[in-house]
Amino acid sequence: MAPLRSLLLLSLAAFLFTSCRTDPDPLQDFCVADFQTGITIDGFPCKPASNVVSDDFFFGGLAVAGNTNNMFGSNITAGNVQSFPGLNTLGLSINRGDFAPGGVNPLHSHPRASEIVFVVKGELLVGFISTANVFYSKVLKAGESFIIPRGLVHFQYNTGKENAVAITAFDSQLPGVVLAPLTLFGSKPAIPIDVLTKTFQVDASVIQLLMSKFGQATSPYN
Repeated sequence: MAPLRSLLLLSLAAFLFTSCRTDPDPLQDFCVADFQTGITIDGFPCKPASNVVSDDFFFGGLAVAGNTNNMFGSNITAGNVQSFPGLNTLGLSINRGDFAPGGVNPLHSHPRASEIVFVVKGELLVGFISTANVFYSKVLKAGESFIIPRGLVHFQYNTGKENAVAITAFDSQLPGVVLAPLTLFGSKPAIPIDVLTKTFQVDASVIQLLMSKFGQATSPYN
């Protein structure tokens, strides 16, 4: 019986782990986010059903091209629960990425979601690095897709001569984003320079230069 009991416990643990990988399942038809309550929970409180309107389930932000006139040459329009309240508790969200030629969505990760990238126009080099330090990538053309596993560092880069557009979908209402250059060299307060010089094995002057570039940088995410 001991081996059977161990197997059952392992199976239960695996089931619980799997069920907690993404946002929890909803317990009602919908739970439109109510941002007015001031209550902080893991997610957002539900607006009373009597106050819900059709526009709560509508988001037109992806129809508008983003402004790529920034240091990265890209713009990410986020269609998550904060701009699209009908997504609350549904465990999904969607972004639009606009890329000028040579534009990049810089190295970043989404701690709460896996991502699928679908290129609508142009071509993008899309890649991620696994925890085994293996780099996986593909140049995508219009109509092609690529998967980014949850939490792994990745990027999208416009290798073409024209503007590129991509739609990205996530299995979380609020995937979160950790942008490597802004996190490392633009955090508030700043990471101690000694930590960064030892980590990257460079002189303090190099770190100070990077901090001067990214300390006031604007995120391409909107």
